[in-house]
Amino acid sequence: MEDMRLGAVESKFADIIWECEPVPSGELVKICEKELSWKKPTTYTVLRKLSERGIFKNENGIVSSLISREDFYAIQSEKFVEETFDGSLPLFLAAFTKRKSLSKAEIRELRDMIDSFGEE
Repeated sequence: MEDMRLGAVESKFADIIWECEPVPSGELVKICEKELSWKKPTTYTVLRKLSERGIFKNENGIVSSLISREDFYAIQSEKFVEETFDGSLPLFLAAFTKRKSLSKAEIRELRDMIDSFGEE
């Protein structure tokens, strides 16, 4: 997969597809006109660009994803930690918690997650 980053508007467009898929391309045009104030050519141009990046496909007039929203954001998170913290999750968490305290529930959830990885 090529560049998986999305700009703010591309992200809104991607969310529309993930929420509505599979969606006929004509229906997607109508949704984008209403939600994003886009004309038909804009919808198809952005769809083509995101399809070229391997995120979506338009097959026989039906638009669907090649990668789920969850997988997409997991890839984004991995890249961010890799590029910013040399791939160190502990360094990321240290930086994250420096300005934002974790709630007891979040700490418990993280502990449970770490414990479950140890069991595998």
